[in-house]
Amino acid sequence: MAKEIPDLVATARTGTGKGAARQARRENLVPGIVYGGGADPLPINLPYNALIKKLKAGRFLSTLFNLKVEGQDDVRVICRSVQRDVVRDLPTHVDLLRLRRTTRISLYIHVEFENHKDAPGIKRGGVLTVVRPEVELNVLAGEIPEQIVVDLTGKQIGDVIHISDVTLPSGAKPTIDRDFVIANISAPSKLAAAAEEEAEPAADEVEATEQTDA
Repeated sequence: MAKEIPDLVATARTGTGKGAARQARRENLVPGIVYGGGADPLPINLPYNALIKKLKAGRFLSTLFNLKVEGQDDVRVICRSVQRDVVRDLPTHVDLLRLRRTTRISLYIHVEFENHKDAPGIKRGGVLTVVRPEVELNVLAGEIPEQIVVDLTGKQIGDVIHISDVTLPSGAKPTIDRDFVIANISAPSKLAAAAEEEAEPAADEVEATEQTDA
């Protein structure tokens, strides 16, 4: 399933240079530029409050957006840089790159776990510990998956789930070369404590052993 791409609404900016940029900021807008994709650069303005909200949501530099500018065709873009005020750390300019559907980009994709009821380890009280709720994948801009799915069927206590255990969408590949851990099924705290107690010899057993060795 293709991932729903969030909109990024902007207006075309008339005029360029520092004067036009300062005027935009006085109007509570953040100036920006859209470039690449075989088209001419397009100066834009982004609503300050809407931009701040998206920045606070995180992953702004690795999120694909559907840029909507009145009078222009919608285009897919990804942010390449956000310039900030050195004192207040507020955005002062945004650079956006146009993408073709065949362009490969790296994005964080949500990990969904299914078939909990078919995991014997969870039935016995094991706890699913998620190490990576998102995984960064290199994908085609036109085929971004909504999520990747981890099937828990047959998983036991102590099982560790690596990225190699997951069937990735066609054309997608992890940005990390090593076989990293996504999740594991750990023993419940009571069971783990009991196992530790069994593993530790009683004090009288230790003393008896020491006497025998002596």
